[in-house]
Amino acid sequence: MKQDNSSPTCTVHCIHTEHVEQVQNHLPSQEFLYDLAELFKVFGDSTRIKILYALLEQELCVCDLAQLLTVSQSAVSHQLRILKQRKLVRFRREGKVIYYALDDDHVRAILSMGAQHLKET
Repeated sequence: MKQDNSSPTCTVHCIHTEHVEQVQNHLPSQEFLYDLAELFKVFGDSTRIKILYALLEQELCVCDLAQLLTVSQSAVSHQLRILKQRKLVRFRREGKVIYYALDDDHVRAILSMGAQHLKET
């Protein structure tokens, strides 16, 4: 028996104007939607996800992260720059060493919800 993997579609053309208008009035601006899409793109790279998961445990410097991920320090720095631009990580300086940490509990929640979603499917 062949399984149908296509999405169900309407068999009639009928627009529920009141529903469309109600949803349209609650949609965020195009700029907000673009920014949100850009945020989620950051989570599309496994190296960045590994960095975030490592920082779930404790703050680490670039050298620590490079050792942990077995990648170059410049690769880690590049990924951290992207994460910092999206306000997912923050840093603090201690002498010549810069330590990175998750920016706030929202980042923790995003990772936790993503992991929970995967476990449920």
